[in-house]
Amino acid sequence: MTIMRVQVILECTETGDRNYHTVKNKKNNPERIELKKYSPRLNKVTLHRETK
Repeated sequence: MTIMRVQVILECTETGDRNYHTVKNKKNNPERIELKKYSPRLNKVTLHRETK
């Protein structure tokens, strides 16, 4: 049996900072996820993408 939930790191698209860690289900979301999260450096909400 394989583990479907994996830890991923979210990186800010504007600053390149890796601010957040989260988990995703590889079976339901095989592509890279994108979430809007708060960037402390910019003091605003920006797009964060999953990195390897």
